[in-house]
Amino acid sequence: MAKPFTSPDNQAVPTMGAHDAPDAVYDARTLGKPKMIVFGLQHMFAMFGATILVPVLTGLSVSATLLFAGLGTLLFHFLAKGRVPAFLGSSFAFIAGYAAIAPNGEAELLPYACLGVACAGLLYFVLSALFRAFGAKRVMRFFPPIVTGPIVISIGLILASSAIANCTTNWLVAVIAIATIVVCNIWGRGMIKIIPILMGVVVSYVCAAALGEVDFSGVVDAAWVGLPVLWDNTVFSLFGEGFDSGLAITAVITIMPIALATMIEHIGDMSAISSTCNRNYIANPGLHRTLLGDGLATILASLFGAPANTTYGENTGVLALTRVFDPRVVRLAACFAIIFSFCPKFAAVIAAMPASVIGGVSLVLYGMISAVGIRNLVENHVDFMKSRNVLIAALILVLSIGIAYSTAGAIVIPAGEITISLSGLAVGSLVGIVLNAVLPGKDGDGIEPAAPDKPKPESRLPLDNLNARENAEAADAVRATDA
Repeated sequence: MAKPFTSPDNQAVPTMGAHDAPDAVYDARTLGKPKMIVFGLQHMFAMFGATILVPVLTGLSVSATLLFAGLGTLLFHFLAKGRVPAFLGSSFAFIAGYAAIAPNGEAELLPYACLGVACAGLLYFVLSALFRAFGAKRVMRFFPPIVTGPIVISIGLILASSAIANCTTNWLVAVIAIATIVVCNIWGRGMIKIIPILMGVVVSYVCAAALGEVDFSGVVDAAWVGLPVLWDNTVFSLFGEGFDSGLAITAVITIMPIALATMIEHIGDMSAISSTCNRNYIANPGLHRTLLGDGLATILASLFGAPANTTYGENTGVLALTRVFDPRVVRLAACFAIIFSFCPKFAAVIAAMPASVIGGVSLVLYGMISAVGIRNLVENHVDFMKSRNVLIAALILVLSIGIAYSTAGAIVIPAGEITISLSGLAVGSLVGIVLNAVLPGKDGDGIEPAAPDKPKPESRLPLDNLNARENAEAADAVRATDA
């Protein structure tokens, strides 16, 4: 059966239960407003590289992408009662849909693709209603640690290839970024200890510039202020004399099925964030609220010519590394994204960031995501002496990672004129959920109540192995700087 882990004072803390982790910060206001601002910047930098990559690949507007990543995140937090520390950035899952309608990023065709993505967002409403109707308790039966753990591990490992690809552009700069993060997180004092990602970005960016690896020509040419949204890029611009109803229907039919995969990925992301923060966000505020927020954010972004939104693994990695789980920090990051979307020059500065800088930082973040999945299995004492558990974990890992690294990168299912592409993570998650439901010998339907009289050894993340007393001293040092 799933067991809680314990803090140094023998307080039981279930991985996705009601008790908070003893060494984490759930209310960043105790650290002071200046520190919260820095945490928000750190989250914004963590998501920036991947978020702007989607519009670069598809031809959509970078500024509009930033604007609606911020607005979508705030909308998500509003619908999720402000409880889930998730940031919504550009979704890579829909890139194939954009390519199918506008293969060369044609400006006149992209609004049709955005229309298809907006309609795909409506499917989130359907699944959200189903979760609302059946309740969180019944839903949680399908997501025990033996399912969520391997899914979270797969998320990090699937993302790892992009980090390595970026690192190969300049391993020296990438290693500087990695080393900075490690040094700041392990040996840093006060504020430095809890902003390792931001420090890694700044230090490696400066080193890359000193090595002549940064092209600032785009920064010089960019304006200081500009509107992030143009009417011709929105879906609303389609409805006029030149409206092509046939192309619109094709876009909707082609792109809508992609949402089947992204909704499964959303559940996996919620599991990862829940495991990281030791709070069961699947039950409270509930998947019906988080799915609704994700779907509405996607619809809003698409209507105004920005990419579909999705919860970001990069920011989950930041949560795991810093142990600051306050959603207010993520909302600050969203506000910064909105503000900077009106400054093309800032967007150009970030766009000029070398791939090696992004790669070095991402390498750590993606590894932290997988480490959270391993922690989920260890702390809940999943019994791998049982064949069912071995089979479930094995198939989730192999399908998720194997399909992701295959030639096609997904399982393509032709259905008449419609082509449905299921990502490796979507397939692995579905298989794991189904196998856990049908195979005999379940450990239980969820996390057991805390049992302080039978404490278990504490488990820690690889880069967060200081004991609770040391972390408390670090937090005190941060607070002292405000005085």
